[in-house]
Amino acid sequence: MRTRKLVFCAVAVALAYLTSYIRLFELPWGGSVTLCSMLFIVLIGYWYGPAAGMATGFVYGILQFMQEPYMLSPFQVCCDYLFAFAALGLSGFFRKQKHGLITGYLVAVLVRGAFHALGGYLYWMDYMPDNFPKALASLYPILYNYSFLLLEAVITIIIISIPAVAKGLNRIKKLAVNG
Repeated sequence: MRTRKLVFCAVAVALAYLTSYIRLFELPWGGSVTLCSMLFIVLIGYWYGPAAGMATGFVYGILQFMQEPYMLSPFQVCCDYLFAFAALGLSGFFRKQKHGLITGYLVAVLVRGAFHALGGYLYWMDYMPDNFPKALASLYPILYNYSFLLLEAVITIIIISIPAVAKGLNRIKKLAVNG
């Protein structure tokens, strides 16, 4: 890995970690809407490809686990932290497409949510509220996890669609990729 690439990956992890503390609201059993914290990892995948993006997301997942550790089993940690945040690097598969950043961001968020939902099915169903409709119990992990992920996705997409922000991201991409 070139020095420039390594530095951009490290800065992305730092910015993602820092913005993960800027929470617009939090859910009771984990999960929050932050100020674009997933974007920084998604950008690495989009700029450098899925391998660099997933590796960066994996490192970020370790930091997220250290930030607020919830451990019910090793596989639950993998679902909720390692695999979920590594999935943000999947944005790299869309880097050569028109509107690739937005498409890659949405796919990455959806896959991250799938890992959280899997962890929810396997480990967190006991925390479902008693007043949640029993007929919809199988949807609870999906509804819970996508409630905060999709809201943050909408906020982030609105922000990165602002022309000045999009222009700034393109300038940073040129620095990151071309030097």
